[in-house]
Amino acid sequence: MPKRGYHHGNLRQALIDAALELITEKGPTGFTLSEAAKKAGVTPAAVYRHFEGREDLIAEAALQGYEIFADVMQFAYDSGQPSALAAFEATGRAYLAFARKYPGHYIAMFESGISVNRTPELAAVSTRARGVLEKAAVDLSQHIPPDKRPPASMFSAHIWAMSHGVVELFARNSPGTTSPFPPEDLLETGIGVYLRGLGLVPPDQ
Repeated sequence: MPKRGYHHGNLRQALIDAALELITEKGPTGFTLSEAAKKAGVTPAAVYRHFEGREDLIAEAALQGYEIFADVMQFAYDSGQPSALAAFEATGRAYLAFARKYPGHYIAMFESGISVNRTPELAAVSTRARGVLEKAAVDLSQHIPPDKRPPASMFSAHIWAMSHGVVELFARNSPGTTSPFPPEDLLETGIGVYLRGLGLVPPDQ
């Protein structure tokens, strides 16, 4: 088998791709740098030319994940325009869609224990991702009377937490946890109940 990293001319990315596969298969602490090197088709010593250790490699995977995630959230927000309600709901659904499509990145970002403040670059891109949902919340909050309007950052955090909870409990196959409803339906109805409570969607007849 050819040395994948050297053959493609991008050893660093080959190692990140290998780590993403291993993270998906074994979790963020279930593999060694030697395993990542073997999957990438290089010697273990080659890893240290680019990464100080496993956490450094996972942090790079998380950084790339946040970059994808921020773009996915922005696309969702834009797709809902000009409706503030549609844009806000779309960003909530985008969270679940991202977790399904990019499980390795998702785990590196949210389940590895890597702090978003590990590097300035990681902090900046995670802030950009959260900022999309907060902007959608700010737009939507303009439709709530000022005296009944919670801070936009509060209800964007609520929707983020709800989305994360649905993903972790019902979309990531948590051991022993099952639901009679698809994760998409749980998230959709949960967002609907929440927005109805804010008076942003009409009550059921």
